[in-house]
Amino acid sequence: MTAAGAATDLVALVRSGPVLVTGAGVSGEGAIKLLKDLGCPGIRLVDDSPERGRPMADSHGVDWCTSDAARGLLSDAAAVVTSPGWRPDTPLLVAAADAGAPVVGDVAVAFAGDRAGVWGAPRTWLVVTGTNGKTTTTAMLAAMLGDRGAAVGNIGVALHDALTAERRVDVLAAELSSFQLHWAPGLRPDAGALLNLAEDHIDWHGSFEAYGADKARALTGGVAVFGLDDDEVVAHVRALADAGQLAPAAVGFTIGEPAEGQIGVRDGRIIDRAFGDRATDEPHEGTELGGVDIAPIEGISPPGPAGVLDALAATALARSIGVRAVDIAEALAGFTVRAHRGQVVHSAGGVDWIDDSKATNPHAADAALRGHESVVWVAGGQLKGADVTTLIADHAHRMRAAVVLGVDGPVIAGALAAASPGMPVTVIGETDPASAMEQACSAAAGAAQEGDVVLLAPAAASLDMFTGMAQRGDFFADAARAATREGDRR
Repeated sequence: MTAAGAATDLVALVRSGPVLVTGAGVSGEGAIKLLKDLGCPGIRLVDDSPERGRPMADSHGVDWCTSDAARGLLSDAAAVVTSPGWRPDTPLLVAAADAGAPVVGDVAVAFAGDRAGVWGAPRTWLVVTGTNGKTTTTAMLAAMLGDRGAAVGNIGVALHDALTAERRVDVLAAELSSFQLHWAPGLRPDAGALLNLAEDHIDWHGSFEAYGADKARALTGGVAVFGLDDDEVVAHVRALADAGQLAPAAVGFTIGEPAEGQIGVRDGRIIDRAFGDRATDEPHEGTELGGVDIAPIEGISPPGPAGVLDALAATALARSIGVRAVDIAEALAGFTVRAHRGQVVHSAGGVDWIDDSKATNPHAADAALRGHESVVWVAGGQLKGADVTTLIADHAHRMRAAVVLGVDGPVIAGALAAASPGMPVTVIGETDPASAMEQACSAAAGAAQEGDVVLLAPAAASLDMFTGMAQRGDFFADAARAATREGDRR
């Protein structure tokens, strides 16, 4: 079925009877607004907290009930629109499926309504997903689009706000998680990118294969953009192709030399060998070896291979809808990575202090470490069962020293000792978050030498000590400045 056909079916479905909306959060509120615009005849908000659910329901003129009460309403429900965080094995959602009530998310409703023309002519949807780098890639893409587009989904503007904005937004750069994609089975974006795949959220999806399959839904629209340097991504692309579900145009991006139909790097510059016929470039922008010269990789933020790969993916999505090379180059030149995703937060004594607190798993930490030659690594937190031995074996050669903290700091310290017995490793036992980071940065300052970077790339989640990865990064930046002031006084 075409995307337009699937959209018509979903819109007709939610217009045919009452709909349950689960979760009184941001996505739940957005779903209520979307359903009202689609003409849903009855909406009931489901949340087990009266303090959350009742005020939100009252403010939007809909009913509220608990999940237990909602189970008695499923026989009459046309559909359930769920918060993306609700797991597929949640009892209410299982009961909905058993009762024949389709379960979707707010992304599915927004896409269906847009394709059906509820908010005017349909927009262009460009979707970004992957285990790591989604936010940076989406922000880069939004910068490339300029006034014609907006970042939506997990960053930027809420979907309903973007679709109903007074100044029309024609292109949606949508960062979508595996949860959102799971609950959007009919999503067929104009172009979608799958950046990379590594084990994450396995408890939610049930298996790595299921997690990857949900991510790969981004590649089932008009143009599939995928990371050629990631074996797991390539495997899912092949599986989609074998099943006849891959987008008709498939474009790989690579940090190496691009082949025909790919985007990659040649002589320190991004080269497009896929979309020359789609984009509106002047003839002088072509290169003698084939392809269109887009921009230099020098100066891309964040620095290193991870930042370049994000830029390549964003470039491919932008080129798929005809964005000119000069506009992409200008956007990349002026782009600065968002907080806690690899930006330099302090420099002193020839040492850069880099906050990549968003590197909450080994895969993300791997990308962060690859961008530097001599590192004092600050790591630790909640590993959630993840194995760091391969990460450390791959990068021990670039580590001058390491400082570990948090509940699983000793696990990382043990792996470091096994991989590189002579490496200086400081274990911070303090559990107060501010004091622990102060001690960690003091130790890092003592180990770092001119030309090094002190890299916070924890490879672990933050909630054992911090309110989130943002607070961890903020404390790191503050402690870095304090630690180097102490060094100056000595």
